[in-house]
Amino acid sequence: MVDYKQTCASVRVMAVALAFAASTYAVEPALTPADTLRTIALQEVVATGTRNEVDPRILPMTVSVVSETQLTERQETNILPTLTEQVPGLFVTQRGIMGYGVSTGGSGGIKVRGIGGAPNTDILVLIDGLPQYAGIYGHPIADNYQTMLAEHVEVVRGPASMYYGSNAMGGVVNIVTRQPRTDTILTSIHLQGGSFGTVDAGGVNQIRRGRFTSAVGFNYVRTDGHRNNMNFDEYNGFVRLGYRLSDHWRISGTGNIAYFNSSNPGTVDSPLEENDMHVLRWMAALSVDNDYANAAFPTSGAVRLYYNGGKHRIYDGYAARATPPATTYLHTDLMAGVSAYQSVAFFQGNRTTFGFDYQHFGGHAWNENLSDRSTTDLIHRTQYNIAGYIDFRQNILSWFALDAGVRVDWFSANPAKPQIIPQGGLSFILPHDAQLKAMVSRGFRNPTLRELYMYKSANADLQPESMWNYELSYRQSLLGGRLRLGANIFYLHAQNMIETRMVDGRPLNVNTGELRNAGCEVEMRYAVWQGLHIDANYSYLHMANPVLAAPEHKLNVGLYYHHERFRIGTTVQYIHGLYTALPTATAPVRQESYVMWNAYAAARIWRGLWVNIKADNLLAQEYEINAGFPMPRTTALAGLNWTF
Repeated sequence: MVDYKQTCASVRVMAVALAFAASTYAVEPALTPADTLRTIALQEVVATGTRNEVDPRILPMTVSVVSETQLTERQETNILPTLTEQVPGLFVTQRGIMGYGVSTGGSGGIKVRGIGGAPNTDILVLIDGLPQYAGIYGHPIADNYQTMLAEHVEVVRGPASMYYGSNAMGGVVNIVTRQPRTDTILTSIHLQGGSFGTVDAGGVNQIRRGRFTSAVGFNYVRTDGHRNNMNFDEYNGFVRLGYRLSDHWRISGTGNIAYFNSSNPGTVDSPLEENDMHVLRWMAALSVDNDYANAAFPTSGAVRLYYNGGKHRIYDGYAARATPPATTYLHTDLMAGVSAYQSVAFFQGNRTTFGFDYQHFGGHAWNENLSDRSTTDLIHRTQYNIAGYIDFRQNILSWFALDAGVRVDWFSANPAKPQIIPQGGLSFILPHDAQLKAMVSRGFRNPTLRELYMYKSANADLQPESMWNYELSYRQSLLGGRLRLGANIFYLHAQNMIETRMVDGRPLNVNTGELRNAGCEVEMRYAVWQGLHIDANYSYLHMANPVLAAPEHKLNVGLYYHHERFRIGTTVQYIHGLYTALPTATAPVRQESYVMWNAYAAARIWRGLWVNIKADNLLAQEYEINAGFPMPRTTALAGLNWTF
């Protein structure tokens, strides 16, 4: 834990950096937030709420876009802390300055409107529209999602199962990887370090020459952590290559590999020794895209092949003076598939999308005896999903759009009962650059292999989880695009949630859980004058039953100033009513409320060379997000970023 002297020292360092940034000379003008707002108002498109790029004004669902600038200026290694600040209704669990880890004591759980699952199976993470999760456990690996690979991130708040199937029940986080849009050779390298021996270093190179594009990056991070036995280090690399075959066809390939070591110190009341995790993850994808925008019937689509895998080695550790475990846990997993879709405009204002998805996933898990290397299998199994869907979107007149779609999804564990997933919505383009939207959608999640077949609680008769979501939203731009406002209200009802209960004297996974959540979300972005802008978002969540890691109130306010010589930003986040532990027969409910003040500054000292500093938790708040895992007080990192 950081003491008072360290806290004051960090605050003084931040103040000096802000003063230094304000007095440093540099060249090269920067795009102002006001300019950026006008550009977004005219040109913003999203692809996550549908399979083709589209103006978000005519989509009925709520989609948040977090730009590359927002991701990189905070100097975060991982995208998830930035999403927690920028996206209302979304919250991510943490346990330290860096490193989410896996297994017991891990964090990185994503909740959207109180939906997320445990461990994090109800929110689907995509990279370029393709699913990313461990094949046995069905959850994303939070430490994989590095800022360096993201051009921007699109977040669907609410069910997206009609397009993306299982695990998209509560929402989707789609990481769109970097790809240069104009001819260039651009390289960016960074190095920063600070509190608790934390180091973050890496670089990205982007090339576009004629028909060819590439983006290659590497990142290394490490920290000792703010508690004993909380060290973390990770090596992460990615590559994306693309080639335009003709005016209508292009091919691209993406690869990502990550290796990390993470230690879980246990809770402060029950500390652990040697609870260590060694995780290797990889991903590869190949995509062939077509676009005939000027055909008699304009059409676009893609065929995408992908393969994700991983190898985990976990030693459960032991309490002080306890007997160390005699075995270690290992597993390998895979998820491979194909996603194909074609979108056609049969007549004016129409867009009809036909799609097909196939997934094959599973793996092998076993315990290995440390003395003689003998093994005991826990699971060695694969399964598959196959699905087809159709989505019909029609612009009626110039101010009204209708969207309706349905998905039919078969799961090999229960092929006799395919899931029927409907979705429908209306969008109204109103005067004065305003939009009103209404949507009804269903989400679902198939049980994971762990829930079906692993451990004593396994239940092969589990049924899919299911949820209905009802939403009404309003958006408007004012003052020539300088002010953007948004608000929405929602109600969701989730049933058949998988929980572990005691049945006939033993634990058993059963479909007994139910959630009824309702709430509202508000967001605002205002370009005050050239270079200065404010953004804010607030979400209120009413839960009929308490949900872990889902705050009742979440407010984030940010103030940012961009100048050709420097940039400064600060955010204040208020969290109230965050459940860190649910009540049990022997323990009461635990809730947290806290205020988080973060700030950063950067100054250009020579052409593309910037010096930067950031400090988090400037108020030195004492708080927990995971029960028993106190978060660090004030932390600071400083370094250089050179783009050439």
